[in-house]
Amino acid sequence: MANTMKSAPAATIDAYIAGFPKDVQDILQQVRATIQQSAPDAGEKISYGIPTFTLHGKNLVHFAAFKHHIGFYATPTGQEAFRKALSVYKTGKGSVQFPLDQPMPLGLITRIVQFRVKEVTARRR
Repeated sequence: MANTMKSAPAATIDAYIAGFPKDVQDILQQVRATIQQSAPDAGEKISYGIPTFTLHGKNLVHFAAFKHHIGFYATPTGQEAFRKALSVYKTGKGSVQFPLDQPMPLGLITRIVQFRVKEVTARRR
């Protein structure tokens, strides 16, 4: 990760975001706010060293900043459900890279998070 912090991993999402240059912080805050609005009951934590949103004790999505992109992790199910929409980005199993030099696809992030909320809530029942 491109985190500029040289010490131990961040303990909070605020601390994680603070470790990046201002322009990247702004993008991370946009992604965070989009997730918060899409999953208002979700909790926040650091998991695997990166910002993570949880619901009913399950991970919903993760995101992270790198030198040239924002990594977004919606688990393989969220990735698979939006395969066509994500096909314009570099992807891996359960991950997608949103380039920092392009506008963040906040509408797409919203739809993916809403999908994950429904999925996690349905599994809980």
